Amino acid sequence: MNDANTIMLAHGGGGRLMNDLIAKLIVPRFANAALGQLKDSAEMNIGAETICFTTDSFVVKPLVFNGGDIGKLAVCGTINDLAVTGARPAALSLSLIIEEGFSMQLLEALLDSTACTAQRAGVPIVTGDTKVVEKGAADGIYINTAGIGVKLEAAEVGFDRICVGDKIVVTGTLGDHGMTILSQREGLEFTTSLESDCAALNGLAELLFDKFGRDIKFMRDPTRGGLAAVLNEVVQHIGLPMELEEAAIPIDRTVQAAADMLGLDVLNIANEGRIVALVDQDIADRFVAICRTHPLGRRAAVIGSVAAGTEPLVEMLTKAGGRRVVQMPYGRELPRIC
Repeated sequence: MNDANTIMLAHGGGGRLMNDLIAKLIVPRFANAALGQLKDSAEMNIGAETICFTTDSFVVKPLVFNGGDIGKLAVCGTINDLAVTGARPAALSLSLIIEEGFSMQLLEALLDSTACTAQRAGVPIVTGDTKVVEKGAADGIYINTAGIGVKLEAAEVGFDRICVGDKIVVTGTLGDHGMTILSQREGLEFTTSLESDCAALNGLAELLFDKFGRDIKFMRDPTRGGLAAVLNEVVQHIGLPMELEEAAIPIDRTVQAAADMLGLDVLNIANEGRIVALVDQDIADRFVAICRTHPLGRRAAVIGSVAAGTEPLVEMLTKAGGRRVVQMPYGRELPRIC
């Protein structure tokens, strides 16, 4: 039922409906300078340091998937929101909402995965909370994580720094996470198995900020709503169009085949271990080369640029030689992917 007076799954999908919900109902009620930045992490000056703070909740279904699980996803997702803001993650919180009757063995496995992921990323979990709700009140387990980090001196990213000619770079193949979740949820099988790209990006992001500093204009991890949501948000803020080259966008063949089978656009599908960056055109090739030296950036590529014009659209030059508009996703295609 599409009722304007009720919340729908699409309101959590990372597309137009979610943006409207945040902009019209949520932000006006809590308006302040830090919230108004609308970055993946809020920035606040505390003493001599700029502190970044973020929080996220995870309701992915299934709880365990090829390439990860809800615990690994929770740690990586929060670390990544700090990293792409230009912060060095310092600490995380972990809050669990567990349904009565949940398997103790599965809980132990998820906690082990969570702890291992945080340890490998070098970001400790320092506080948390646990609640148990009655059977039927939750779908097994939900996780909330929050994170704090210290802003890197070399990092200065924001919509106001983007200009005509800046290049759009992605650090790897797109759509891997969302298509993995959907294929396992629907029981789809392919000759080559799909695997989520779920990973902590703080090492790669810090490497890039260290090498290129202010030449990185903008950075984001394209989670819900995928690349299409990120780029449409950018053009609406800067009032300039973007042009993508379809042939340059790295997409795994199995992911593309799965998306075609289900009638989905890979550009709308979530990623959990990729960075989208807008960088000065003079350093774009070197930026890609440095990305490719890191395990999480081996398929990095320049996929387009910020164009001149007054109409804030994202257009793609297709492999067939035509053009199509890449629209902001509505938000209903893939619920419960993170």
